Amino acid sequence: MTRHPKILTGLVLLLVLAGCSAPKKVTYFQDAESIPAEVLSQSQNIPDPVIGPGDLLNINVSGVNMTAMAPFNKGIYIDDDGKIQRTNSYMNPYSDSGYEISTEYYLVNADGNIDFPIIGRLHVGGLTKDELAQKICDEIYPKYVKEKPAVDIRLMNFRVTVAGAVRNPGLYQSKNERMTFLEAIARAGDLDIKGERENILIYRTDADGTRHVARVNIHDKDFLLSPYYNLQQNDVIYVEPNKSMRQSAWQMNPAIASTVTIVGGMSSLASLVIGIINLSK
Repeated sequence: MTRHPKILTGLVLLLVLAGCSAPKKVTYFQDAESIPAEVLSQSQNIPDPVIGPGDLLNINVSGVNMTAMAPFNKGIYIDDDGKIQRTNSYMNPYSDSGYEISTEYYLVNADGNIDFPIIGRLHVGGLTKDELAQKICDEIYPKYVKEKPAVDIRLMNFRVTVAGAVRNPGLYQSKNERMTFLEAIARAGDLDIKGERENILIYRTDADGTRHVARVNIHDKDFLLSPYYNLQQNDVIYVEPNKSMRQSAWQMNPAIASTVTIVGGMSSLASLVIGIINLSK
C-alpha cells in the first residue's frame, strides 16, 4: 500500500519536470537580451539585394525633358503628335495581393543580362540597384541626352518560399525588397508545434549562381547575428517535422492493415461467441 503513493508522487514529479522543460523546446532566440546592443545594431545593417539570373526589374528613367528620356523606358514611346504614350500592358501574378502591370519589367537571363532600349544588352548580374542605376546613367549621359537622368530601379520578385512543418506553407513576396526570417515565418502562420526548431534548412542561390544550404537553430540567440536571419530573394526555408511528427506520419502497408483488421474482427467475433457460450452454461 505504501508503494502506491511513492509511485504516484514520482509520476507527478515527472509531469512537472516535463512541463518546465517544454518551453525550452518552443521559445525562439532564448536569452536574446544578453546580446550587447552595439553587436545587435551592427547585424541590422541589411545589405542591398544583388541582382542575379531570374530577377525581375522595373527600371524607370526620368528627367526634366521626359520626351528625351521616353525612348529609354520600356513600354513608352512618342507618337506622331510628339506625345508620350504607353504600349498595351499585360498582367501577371507576381504580387501576393493581386496582379501588377508588367510592361516595364526586365527579366535577367541566365547570363545575367538584360536588353535595354537604345543601349542594347547590359550585364546586370552581380550588381546592386545603385550600381546598375549608375551604369545606366553613364551609358545614356552625355551620349544620348544633354541632362543627367534619374534612374529608379525596383526588384519586383523579392520573394521567399516557406515549406514543411509550418501552418501556411507558400511563396511570399516583399514589396520593399526586404524580409527577415521571422517575417517569413510569421507570414507562413508560424511553425507547427511539431516542427523541428533546431535544424531548419535554408537553401540559397547567390547572384553568381552558386547554391548552398545552411542549417539554423532558432532557439539559439546568435541566429539573430547570422547572415541567414536577413533573407535574400528566392531563399527557400524548409522546416523539418520533429521526431514526434515523423512517427505519427508513419503509415502501415495497406495489405498488412487489412490483415490486421480482419484478424481483429475475427478475434472480436470469437470473444463474443465465447461470451454467449459462458452465459448459456
